[in-house]
Amino acid sequence: MEGDHTQPLLTKFHATTYKENENKSNIANGDQHYYHVVYQPPSTFLRDVCMEAKMIWYIAGPAILTSLFQYSLAFVTQTFVGHLGTLELAAVGLQNLVISGIGFGVMVGMGSALETLCGQAYGAGQPKVLGIYMQRSWVILLTTALILTPVYVFASPILTLLGQDPEAADVAGKYSVWMLPQLFAYALNFPVQKFLQAQSKVMAMAWISLGTLVVHIGLSWLAIFGLDLGLVGAAVTLNASWCVLVVGQVLYVFYWCDDTWTGFSWLAFADLAGFVGLSLASAVMLCLEYWCFMGLILLAGLLKNAKLELDAASICMNVEGWLFMFPMGFLAASSVRVSNELGAGRPKAAKFSVWVMVSISIVIQSVFVVLILTTRKEFPALFTDDKLVMAKVSKLACFLSVSIFLCSVQPILSGVAIGAGWQALVAYVNVGCYYLVGLTIGCILGFKFNFGLEGLWSGVIFGVAVQTIILLVITLCTNWEKEAALAQQRVSTWGKSTEDSPTLYT
Repeated sequence: MEGDHTQPLLTKFHATTYKENENKSNIANGDQHYYHVVYQPPSTFLRDVCMEAKMIWYIAGPAILTSLFQYSLAFVTQTFVGHLGTLELAAVGLQNLVISGIGFGVMVGMGSALETLCGQAYGAGQPKVLGIYMQRSWVILLTTALILTPVYVFASPILTLLGQDPEAADVAGKYSVWMLPQLFAYALNFPVQKFLQAQSKVMAMAWISLGTLVVHIGLSWLAIFGLDLGLVGAAVTLNASWCVLVVGQVLYVFYWCDDTWTGFSWLAFADLAGFVGLSLASAVMLCLEYWCFMGLILLAGLLKNAKLELDAASICMNVEGWLFMFPMGFLAASSVRVSNELGAGRPKAAKFSVWVMVSISIVIQSVFVVLILTTRKEFPALFTDDKLVMAKVSKLACFLSVSIFLCSVQPILSGVAIGAGWQALVAYVNVGCYYLVGLTIGCILGFKFNFGLEGLWSGVIFGVAVQTIILLVITLCTNWEKEAALAQQRVSTWGKSTEDSPTLYT
């Protein structure tokens, strides 16, 4: 068509519509078919950015809501327990931060191996293998939960060894034993989440999480106050809510994922060595990030005037925890988009998606930074009435703002690493940046030079900044065509072991 510069846009997300009409008239060359192509105007940079942003929010929006709703389960329990007494509140806080924090970090880390494998397989057009991958992850994570069980059982001596108050550690240890079912719920939950995220089926998770949260609020009030069950009631309801969450997601997989769930298979127990390797690398990568901030809280408890420092640090970490749900959504979106595009052999689309996501996240986190700085004297009142604690939190607002801003980029780059399968490399980066650099400098500034919590946090911020710069350099220097070829090779290698899988139950 001379003079017509429009071209059909033939990608997964910009599908061209075809309509077939048969010409029944006799033509010299015989019957022919005519195809009428609906053309779209040529792409422009702005149009491509808008389309990519739409796809990102389609994944990130529900992922953010899911993270907020699930994060709120423990928050609701802790809020209700706070009305029982300060000892109970401290005990639940310790168990949730340290003991459950260990289980959560390991499980979400090992489960994120599926973000690489499922995302790349789905992008490569091999949906049938996703169910096998998820079952293998279940086997590995349930086994890991058994290995971690002694941590929950012996929580009291572990917390005492870490320098925590013996009385609070004793109550936290008793509460921790009751929380063992949550650990196994984690083992089932995270593989299902990564399985659904790889297919961009994230809205269902958000609705299930919201329904669970609503039920949890009612059950918690009834058990803790209505039936006067105290900490036991808090543990039972939190465990029950996580079980409801897992059952809801699993049922959704069984009945609404026909293209990717083909039933239970013996292949869930095959080729586990490779899965264990990638799962461990993923766990080390994410746990090192999560535990660094957990270490900051524990170190704050060893400072002079520890109660003031610990209260202020807890408030700041609470604020950052809520706001971190937004970068967590973008982390999920980045891993899905990158893995899907690399698996489909579209390296330029993967690279483009990363930079669009980083730009969006920077804008959002910058807004939060402005809010924190402009309300630094007012927002602490939402968490405490103590004037000294409020003044300390206001003083820490600048540190909190820098940490929030760094979170606009770092989680997305971590998501890129997961989507591309760089977990082992980033694990080494995290060891060096968070611990050899971050916490080491923090301890020197905090304890040696008596800068207190400001010194500790300065070291951690420096470590996060160094890690972000290194990941940024790695991303900029990446040969995306090579990564796409590696992704397709990975899909081909792992996919062979799932062909003709014997089904046990559908």
